[in-house]
Amino acid sequence: MVRLLSLISLLLHVAAGAQAYVPVNERPPGLAREFRGAWVASIYNIDWPSTKGLSAAAQQAELRTLLDKLAALKMNAVIFQVRPHCDALYASSTEPWSPWLTGTMGRSPGYDPLSYCIREAHARGIEVHAWFNPFRALANTSHPASADHITRAAPHLTKRYGTMVWCDPALPEARNRALGVILDVVRRYDVDGVHLDDYFYPYPTGGLAFKDGKSPAQRRSYIDGFVKSLYASVKKQKPWVRVGISPFGIWRPGVPAGIEASLDSYEQLACDAPKWLKNGWVDYLAPQLYWRISPQKQSFPALLTWWRSQGTRPVWPGIATSRINSSEDPGRPTSEITNQIALTRKIGKNWNGHLHWSAKSLVRNQGGIATRLAGSYTQPAAVPPMPWVSNRAPTAPGVSASRGAKGTTVSWVPDRTTAKIAVQARTGNSWRTIQIVPVSRKSITIPSADAIAVTALDRFGNASPPKVLGPR
Repeated sequence: MVRLLSLISLLLHVAAGAQAYVPVNERPPGLAREFRGAWVASIYNIDWPSTKGLSAAAQQAELRTLLDKLAALKMNAVIFQVRPHCDALYASSTEPWSPWLTGTMGRSPGYDPLSYCIREAHARGIEVHAWFNPFRALANTSHPASADHITRAAPHLTKRYGTMVWCDPALPEARNRALGVILDVVRRYDVDGVHLDDYFYPYPTGGLAFKDGKSPAQRRSYIDGFVKSLYASVKKQKPWVRVGISPFGIWRPGVPAGIEASLDSYEQLACDAPKWLKNGWVDYLAPQLYWRISPQKQSFPALLTWWRSQGTRPVWPGIATSRINSSEDPGRPTSEITNQIALTRKIGKNWNGHLHWSAKSLVRNQGGIATRLAGSYTQPAAVPPMPWVSNRAPTAPGVSASRGAKGTTVSWVPDRTTAKIAVQARTGNSWRTIQIVPVSRKSITIPSADAIAVTALDRFGNASPPKVLGPR
């Protein structure tokens, strides 16, 4: 059937007067592989939506603009915050609508933001990793809570800490509730990943203690168990969904030697991220390496080298693009970010990748960073594979192509495991990846090419052998 459809497509192109392409014995270079992500934070309307109370149409327009910008930059993933504090930016039967959408917790925005984000991102070839805060109940006690919010519906699971309210990770019911929320999204939504940040326990504030009567070792045990269960449960439900965690960028003060920090995330946040990497409880880590390259006390390259030596799975650092020319880091040049991206491609042997904090800085071209990234992202890149989960390559697609007045039209008929199609083109002696698109596109038209190569990619990132065609 595949061959028949491809033949019909070829005959139609010939009938229309186009120059048909035929299989040729040529091998293109391998696809570029790099995770290029950006966090999209909803809490305090940091990235999206820009303010509370916008209409559904206005929110959707803002999200499309954001995704259009990321697609134009040749990025391939968004880390989309769907649960800032036991609320939801999606239709949930257990948690209330987030107040960052409408201004009132529990009030529907009139559509499903996560579903909309997935549809629009996938149409642009961008992955969606749903970002959850598993244990933060309220970012500030001044925020009004709806009757079905955990602080009112199940207050026995929470503890107040300063101006925040926290779900107590020591309680099995609190851990199971967080796990259930995440698995509900994995089951009902076509997400590509699940993402947690570093808020397992609250950051120490004003010398206050988190009054649960538990030792740091006990807390780590609870969080270790939660992370291990999360990974196994997600993989059992949908093995292609990546599980990623973004810990504080310094594991412990003095690690590696010479590194200084006022926070001990191992002791104070119960975050033993190197253990999770070594034990295979995550598909990637994204430590928040928000410091510059040059300072020795928090050296970006020293920290990245250490993190990438902790295991064999990917470490894709978070980089602080938002700190360009900012009050947080006065005088930070745009080149700091592009230089850090270059280092992520040189340090360690793991798959390339990085995440920008945050999307807003890219959308508004802060310090000209979006313009400068054209030199860092010269062609589209496929998200790296997960060979520890699956290494079975999809079947090469049925492909037809023809060259006409408007360029080269490429069509494909994939197998059922294909999620994306990568199209490479050769002009003269130079091959380039032109586009990586969802398989549902069926065809694209690109500038005239002397040869084209089409590769199928599955949900795990595995690639088929390329089908290469040249003019008859």
